[in-house]
Amino acid sequence: MGLLDLEKEMTDAGGLRLVSDNKEPQRFPIIEKQFVNFMFLRVNPDWRKLNGETKRVFKSEFQNTFAQFTENMLLFSYSLVGFDSKADLMFWRIGNCLDLIQEMTAKLYRTNLGSFLETTDNYLSVTKKRMFIPLVENSNLEDRFHIVAGEKKYHFVYPCAKHSDWYAKSGEERDALVEENFMVGKKFENIKIHLTHAFGFSEQEFIISFETDEPKDFLALAEELRQTPASKFTLRGMPVYTCRQRSLMECLDALG
Repeated sequence: MGLLDLEKEMTDAGGLRLVSDNKEPQRFPIIEKQFVNFMFLRVNPDWRKLNGETKRVFKSEFQNTFAQFTENMLLFSYSLVGFDSKADLMFWRIGNCLDLIQEMTAKLYRTNLGSFLETTDNYLSVTKKRMFIPLVENSNLEDRFHIVAGEKKYHFVYPCAKHSDWYAKSGEERDALVEENFMVGKKFENIKIHLTHAFGFSEQEFIISFETDEPKDFLALAEELRQTPASKFTLRGMPVYTCRQRSLMECLDALG
């Protein structure tokens, strides 16, 4: 199980200094953040009326365009067919450059298949430090703060917003509530929990997502998390998306 940014920042016991003793300008380390995007798409019913050869050509064009960005981003495709009435397809995109996410989206829309797709939801968030790493890079790097992305079959995506009462609590109180949720999640070792920050990009404060190979375990975890004190500060009515990871072509074939 992985969860982002639950580590406690250690401060100097000597107290707060208003002026640095050093005359030289301080050089702070560059923290490499990552942009994270969950893009949900629905296909126009007219797509299913096309003949098989036309759909084959259009899907191949779409796949080739998608593949142009695999070197610069972590890209994962998911099918929602049969799981959700709002969307048929989801792309999980992780990268260091926000411009690439926009460029990729524009190029996909300019394809023939892209003209049959509409965005139903689009969530953008950011990590506080480099969080997601590819499996091929070095799987031994995975720890509490560095997670190999896209290993699991199912991905449950939950945009999350908090009541104003949450921010009336002190930082220590909020940390304690989050830590309690973390301890609940720690019981489910086959579930990876990802928390990224969305405030400023949308009305959501966080995007929480869960990767697992067994949906029943996610349901059990969700039931336990609902009973924690922190859940009382979460706004209800937010959608939860059930996504199955498949190759891009398998996802496109599932569109009909």
